[in-house]
Amino acid sequence: MRVVLAEDLFLLRDGLVRLLQAHDFEIAAAVESGPELAAALAELEPDVAVVDVRLPPTHTDEGLQCALDARRKRPGLPVLVLSQHVEQLYARELLADGSGGVGYLLKDRVFDAEQFVDAVRRVAAGGTAMDPQVIQQLLARQSGDDRPLARLTPREREVLELMAQGRSNAAIAGRLVVTERAIAKHTANIFAKLGLEVSDDDNRRVLAVLAYLDHGR
Repeated sequence: MRVVLAEDLFLLRDGLVRLLQAHDFEIAAAVESGPELAAALAELEPDVAVVDVRLPPTHTDEGLQCALDARRKRPGLPVLVLSQHVEQLYARELLADGSGGVGYLLKDRVFDAEQFVDAVRRVAAGGTAMDPQVIQQLLARQSGDDRPLARLTPREREVLELMAQGRSNAAIAGRLVVTERAIAKHTANIFAKLGLEVSDDDNRRVLAVLAYLDHGR
């Protein structure tokens, strides 16, 4: 699996390269600036891009904008964005096109090698990998009594949060120590209460939920 990595801090970039290579990823390019990232994504057509939000020369959202531009030119390009802090605007932009293969992780998660590598693989496969803190903030935005999430039970909200992280029903069942059948029932209730069409495609179901929450419908 070919990866384009963009991170301006040399030690972190080098560490990520070594980590990914140790898990059988091929590093097509490891760059440190926005222009280099744009060129690498256009020329190399990687299986997944792992991108720091803030890159030179602007050190604002250069990395994110390069990734979004690449997704516009190549719809569905899997992108995992790394950020120092939770910034909901970045999450909204990343999710705006409603297609799969997106992730948003805080850089702290990088130090959990298993979690980080799993996120890269999940995104590369067309799924989602949203940082739990991002999801919690999206859920908090929808906490008022007039919001659709007010219709959910505490257990359904818990299941929704785990779904939004990209977890399968089986993984959620294991996490909550209940049967997979119980989780299937909870997810059916969640979609019914949110007015979302149930689909067998887990990734698209998660994206639908995220889009629903993010746009505050």
